[in-house]
Amino acid sequence: MATVLITGANRGIGLELTKRYAEGGDDVIACCREPQKADDLNGLPKVEVCGLRVSDGGSVAALKAEIGERPIDLLINNAGTPVPVKQTALEMDYDGWAEAFAVNTMAPFRMLQTFRENLKVADGGKIITITSQMGAMDLNWPVMYAYSSSKAAVNKIMRMVSLELAADGTAVALIHPGYVKTQMGGEGAEIEVEESAAGIMSVIEGISLEGTGCFMKWNGEVHPW
Repeated sequence: MATVLITGANRGIGLELTKRYAEGGDDVIACCREPQKADDLNGLPKVEVCGLRVSDGGSVAALKAEIGERPIDLLINNAGTPVPVKQTALEMDYDGWAEAFAVNTMAPFRMLQTFRENLKVADGGKIITITSQMGAMDLNWPVMYAYSSSKAAVNKIMRMVSLELAADGTAVALIHPGYVKTQMGGEGAEIEVEESAAGIMSVIEGISLEGTGCFMKWNGEVHPW
């Protein structure tokens, strides 16, 4: 039985991962911004629901105080922010861009720093960040400038920090979840949430220190950087 901390757990991929880990017998700490409104999350048995705004340092510190020194086997940085409408070479929602970086880039790193010791004392801790193919330098699509740059930045951050956390015995990985039918992906996306979550969990199971710092697809394939 493991302790799993998941951000953005109230809907989509985060909710499905929470369900599956809890059903598998793990202790799940499911985090979202407004837990009092997260009816689907609160309805799950054996799930500890906590309020968390990942871009707010005070909120992250409060969660740390609540959890204390409890070992965390798996941290899944899943929380993301809505995509700014204006993000092209000719126009940009700069406030939305800043928010994208706060949630998609800085927040996963803040969570890693805050709970590093909790992961270190676990037996083979893992830090997983749900990223996107849109952050891959290999993908030459001149679209979604704000979102893509925030994902490219978190990819680089996690790649770098994986080298340092290897000394803790903590593995780090980035996972592209696929083009998923969520609130963000829309109904025109390619795969269902259930398929994505099942694939993500399978990939996580295979992550180890030998492959730390890897960039993977939900289906088990290595993603080009």
